[in-house]
Amino acid sequence: MVALDCRGCSAAYLGGALIALLLSGLAQPHDISRRPLWNLKMDQALLRIHNELLIDNLSIYWVSDYCYECLQQELISIQMNRTSKEAHIVAIDTQHALTLMVNHFKKGKELCRIHYHFGEYGNYSLRIRHLQSNITNITCDIIINQSHINSYLPILFAFLIYMAIFIILMIGQICINTEQVRNWFFKKMDPRETDRLINSELGSPSRTDSIGGEFPVGVWNTASSLQRLRSLDTFRGLALTIMVFVNYGGGKYWFFKHQSWNGLTIADLVFPWFVFIMGTSVSLSLSAMLRRGCSKWQLLGKVLWRSLLLFLIGLIVVNPNYCLGPLSLDNLRIPGVLQRLACTYFVVAALELLFAKPTPENSTLETSYPALQDILPYWPQWLFMLALEGLWLGLTFLLSVPGCPKGYLGPGGIGSLGKFPNCTGGAAAYIDHLLLGGKHIYQHPSSNVLYLTTVPFDPEGILGTINSVLMAFLGLQGGKILLFYKDQHKQIILRFCVWSIIMGVISMMLTKCSKEAGLIPVNKNLWSISYVTTLSSFAFILLLLIYYLIDVKKVWSGAPFFYPGMNSILELK
Repeated sequence: MVALDCRGCSAAYLGGALIALLLSGLAQPHDISRRPLWNLKMDQALLRIHNELLIDNLSIYWVSDYCYECLQQELISIQMNRTSKEAHIVAIDTQHALTLMVNHFKKGKELCRIHYHFGEYGNYSLRIRHLQSNITNITCDIIINQSHINSYLPILFAFLIYMAIFIILMIGQICINTEQVRNWFFKKMDPRETDRLINSELGSPSRTDSIGGEFPVGVWNTASSLQRLRSLDTFRGLALTIMVFVNYGGGKYWFFKHQSWNGLTIADLVFPWFVFIMGTSVSLSLSAMLRRGCSKWQLLGKVLWRSLLLFLIGLIVVNPNYCLGPLSLDNLRIPGVLQRLACTYFVVAALELLFAKPTPENSTLETSYPALQDILPYWPQWLFMLALEGLWLGLTFLLSVPGCPKGYLGPGGIGSLGKFPNCTGGAAAYIDHLLLGGKHIYQHPSSNVLYLTTVPFDPEGILGTINSVLMAFLGLQGGKILLFYKDQHKQIILRFCVWSIIMGVISMMLTKCSKEAGLIPVNKNLWSISYVTTLSSFAFILLLLIYYLIDVKKVWSGAPFFYPGMNSILELK
């Protein structure tokens, strides 16, 4: 019955999700019919430019608020026409606020500027005119001809639908658990089927394997030892679910796409969270295997084989685009998501195996500082990680990159006022180009959309792997907390809070609580240290909440995220 209930719940959640997606797709604003206007695309608006100045030609430039220290980009050049009063029409971006600059074409003098956030599928007019009181002064005004649509309504409708499904399921679960409803249900069923269900639950007297029979002690111990923490699978499943949603477009919302350079979006959260929980699972799995008597060398061979297999899957199956033809080694991308996971998994698992300490049955070690029993015995691992981070810092800030300043962390392109157009990623990109070659790394990074970069850059490159190892190692520490303080819920929650605060403070120091002005900004493309500390801080808090709701209070089963989380490709059994 328990298995049947689980399948029923998962089916209900899946069906509800499909209904929500269908209804949210239909829940478009009533004025979506304006989309065909001038062939506008998503995240675009129509701008009519009215030049009322009787002077030479004008040039209109724009720059996005999200483009840090960027060169101005020309939007349109307007020729003087004294006889025609027709407006010039252009499509303009609506994802972020913009600054429009109107310049004199010949003199290059800025006549006026205006800051505005246009709405999707809106119809606007830019009026360039003289002030009535002073003909020498020029002003720019934005006039709304037709209001924009609310492109966030589908998200609201989807949220309301999911909440309604959740409430219905909760009410149904409460009703099913009441004795009156269960009795009515059994009465409506065939009596023979009712007897079979009762016997299957209580054990038929004619069977020798009934509940009342005695089982060997070892059977109970094995079942107990294999008990899983549902919170870990739920955390992993949540990351996987968001990852799949993002990979399939994320509804084309900008916050479901990767950040162009510095900063965070929802899409930037899931990969490091998956790496984090992978480290947690490695700690629990290897500890269980060592307690069962498996040798370290045997486990190391298993880890090596799985890492190699995962790397090859990413290299040969995932990376190539076979729609364009057969596999070609001339331009095969070597780095990738699965390759990054494989390398990270191998380093963290090998590090844990080499310096693993046997976890005693009472989950405590004899040490001078009991509060640090999950840290001090593993000091060689921490020294190794500090050495790795020293290597990352040294290469990032001290390596000489031709044509680029030392320690450059910018996007290149039109960023940094166009001073370093070919320096995208600094030392990280230089190492990839030097060791792998420009044809074997990612050709279309997220930076080319906003910063118009032309140099290939791989967000899963070699240098960033060091910090992904750090992310998994912090997850490994979370697993040790669960091991050493098993069933001590207050201790686990307290330590998760402390680690989250420590990582958050480090992030604030590195970034100066700023997106761009910090010493080391949060950057997913570079996998900067601040990116790892920030995301690990979030991960500890999120894991704390899920652990409290599922494994402590048991008010949530983890569905529907629990089910995909159980079938992770990196699960070590």
